[in-house]
Amino acid sequence: MKNLLLASLIMMSCSIWAQSATGYFDKAIKKAEAGNTKGAIADYTKAISMNSKFVEAYQNRGVAKFKLNDLKGAQADFSKTIELDNMNADAFTGRANVNYKLQDYQGTIDDCTASLGLNPKDYVAYNLRGLAYNKIGDKKNSCKDFSKAIELGSQSAIKNKATFCK
Repeated sequence: MKNLLLASLIMMSCSIWAQSATGYFDKAIKKAEAGNTKGAIADYTKAISMNSKFVEAYQNRGVAKFKLNDLKGAQADFSKTIELDNMNADAFTGRANVNYKLQDYQGTIDDCTASLGLNPKDYVAYNLRGLAYNKIGDKKNSCKDFSKAIELGSQSAIKNKATFCK
């Protein structure tokens, strides 16, 4: 009986704890949608402090930090997301965006390739990888990726192909 009571108390504590992390996460999403990026980051951080394995909170905080040009912070959050869920194509594409801005073109290519292995219809990853290939002088693969991105519906890849694949 004592063990059952103890187990019930632990389960209730965990439930309250998870609801609180989820509550902060929900508040963060509302703040992000309202344009309060710094407030959203603060609430994602609170959610993460209550649940250190909250994948969506790390990913969304990475997006918010990227918006504020906190590239190292965004990179760390996308990397943590990937560490917790290595099947998350969006986290690889997010980190690829950061790598591109940091001029780590090989890192961009590697992350886009990983993302495309999980989601072969991600035209953003094809377009971004095409830009990275262009930066390292690989015109053949660059133009190939722009063409695939266009085939999948990317408008910006049309401009990139016209600019870089003459």
